[in-house]
Amino acid sequence: MSKNLYITALEPHSGISLVALGVMEFLVRNLGRVAVFRPIINTDYSTEKKDDILHLISTYYNLDIEYRRMYAYTFDEARTLVADKKNDKLLEGVLERYKDLEDEFDFVLCLGTDFASDSAAFEFELNVEIANNLNCPVLMLANAHQGSLEGVVQSCRFALESFAEKGSKILSLIVNRTPPGLQEDMLQALQSRLQDQIELIYSIPFEETLDRPTMAEIASALDATVIYGSQLLNKPVSRFVIAAMNLKNLLPTIENDNLIITTVDRVDVILGMLAASRSSNMPNIGGMVLTRYLEPDESLRNLLLGTDDLVPILKVKEDTFTTATKITAIHNSITPDSTLKIASGLGLFESNVDTTALRKKIVGYRLLFTTPKMFEFGLVKRARAFKQTIVLPEGEDERILRAAEILIHREVVEIILLGRLPAIKNKILSLGLALEGVKIIDPVDSDLLDDYAATYFALRKHKGITPDNARDVMSAVNYFGTMMVYKGDADGMVSGAVHSTLNTVRPSLEFVKTKPGSTIMSSVFFMCLEDRVLAYGDCAVNPRPTAEQLAEIAIESAKTALLFGIRPYVAMLSYSSGTSGIGEEVEKVKKATEIAHRLAPDLLLEGPIQYDAAVDPIVAKTKMPHSKVAGRATVFIFPDLNTGNNTYKAVQRSAGAVAIGPVMQGLNKPVNDLSRGCVVTDIVNTVAITAIQAQAKKGLISP
Repeated sequence: MSKNLYITALEPHSGISLVALGVMEFLVRNLGRVAVFRPIINTDYSTEKKDDILHLISTYYNLDIEYRRMYAYTFDEARTLVADKKNDKLLEGVLERYKDLEDEFDFVLCLGTDFASDSAAFEFELNVEIANNLNCPVLMLANAHQGSLEGVVQSCRFALESFAEKGSKILSLIVNRTPPGLQEDMLQALQSRLQDQIELIYSIPFEETLDRPTMAEIASALDATVIYGSQLLNKPVSRFVIAAMNLKNLLPTIENDNLIITTVDRVDVILGMLAASRSSNMPNIGGMVLTRYLEPDESLRNLLLGTDDLVPILKVKEDTFTTATKITAIHNSITPDSTLKIASGLGLFESNVDTTALRKKIVGYRLLFTTPKMFEFGLVKRARAFKQTIVLPEGEDERILRAAEILIHREVVEIILLGRLPAIKNKILSLGLALEGVKIIDPVDSDLLDDYAATYFALRKHKGITPDNARDVMSAVNYFGTMMVYKGDADGMVSGAVHSTLNTVRPSLEFVKTKPGSTIMSSVFFMCLEDRVLAYGDCAVNPRPTAEQLAEIAIESAKTALLFGIRPYVAMLSYSSGTSGIGEEVEKVKKATEIAHRLAPDLLLEGPIQYDAAVDPIVAKTKMPHSKVAGRATVFIFPDLNTGNNTYKAVQRSAGAVAIGPVMQGLNKPVNDLSRGCVVTDIVNTVAITAIQAQAKKGLISP
């Protein structure tokens, strides 16, 4: 297994940030502690500005590493040392910094230079020499955006031969920014002509949205003052339009995400653009830049202060021409705040690169241990394999919308949002989210309402439901969403960010029902500890299960664990282990264990057993030395809801565990609940889990 990797580009603007993110994504999910190291940075460390890529990676992945430890020299320092024939001093300094990280971390991801200087040959040789001296295998990155197919192939062949002559080990070649129409031909040409030199070759298509600067980047480059819409600075812009004509002639030329540049005294243009942003019939611009030394007049300031944020508006003192020239010169980058770019970039990388093959090539076939991030990454990857449609009834909630943006741009699932159409669209606009094309349904106005109401009436008329009652019930988002799943218009549903667990699961109990062989619905939480992932059930649904129900929960929880890659060793928990205790609750667990053994004889299951004996091998040797489960349990079945709910929360808070769930089990179709205190990551994980459950229901996957 390698402990390092060197990513090097062959030319400027190759997208090293994108590839570094993609590689780092699976490194942190498969290894313990990962560091990032850039031997040579372009930024002068005497300034406050940090290296863009180091800042991105260290911030996004919360790396607890002092910035100065993550690089050795600035580019000017390196060039001076080489010019003075002090190459040895250069390499010694790089090695010293690198070894400092290698001794502390499990893996060091090294990033080459940007090729931003006027000496590409110098940078190429520098990267080869540093990679060899660090004994790093190399991931080579080429830029196909401006080159011909033949030119790119020849350039890659030359680079591979040059690295090979120096004794470098090339693990993979990624050709980035390939014109979409050339991607298949590019990949075929590379594989047919370079397969004798390298095994893993990938082509990532050019994605225009990643090349668009955000309003935050523009504000930074212009040193502009944000006078309006400070919450929307992550909005990307496609092109800029200088508003020199009257509003009547300007409006027809505006397109989505345009940046409008106008002088500060053109109040007609400013008001016209704000009005257009309010209109559903007009394009949604990315923002405005107001030029010249004048300040906005009082009437405009009062107007802006009295309205909701629509678009970000920046103010600069330069004239329009100078401002436009500066914007043209902006080099777009991915910043830690560019959540949309990061999601889109990771989705692009994971859709075009076999991350499993690349990961095995880099860190070997054996995973060190299951970390929370590794588990989450596995969810996203598996959900993407057979894309499902998930309905989110709480479409007006900000967390739901932010999660939907991530899920869509990472190509995990198709999303349907339920709620009031104007409210959802206004929220998307005010948050500056990119959710173009997402399906939004208002149950009250939907063409599906009559059919859903009729179906609900047919299913529930024996309970005294009337047609009018049925229509009223189906107008509620949770009932409507559950009926979408029941009728096959969606593959699964996730709710609970706003609604209670009862309001989320009640519709599914009414007409989705439990699957054949199940008598109850139950749940598990995936508890992601530092070195493993455990399943806890049932911590959310059944207050006092009977012995028969407890046995069913154990079997279903084992199936759920297996579906998500956890080998089930089931512990039926009690306050005694084996035959050491007596009492009504112990007898219930004993009976449940007997029933579970009879119903699932091949399942590795032990009970009654105490938690310490289930999880600690040393305690297990004393209390239950002959058990195949004691000391290695992965699935924990609690005797009642009171015990389970309190235990999972205690472990979550005291051990710093990530609790994913509750994941509902036993239903005919997947419906899952969220905590009302959930965050965006919780929603993304739960949607991915729901999609995987839907895949399993359709027979698309098996544990």
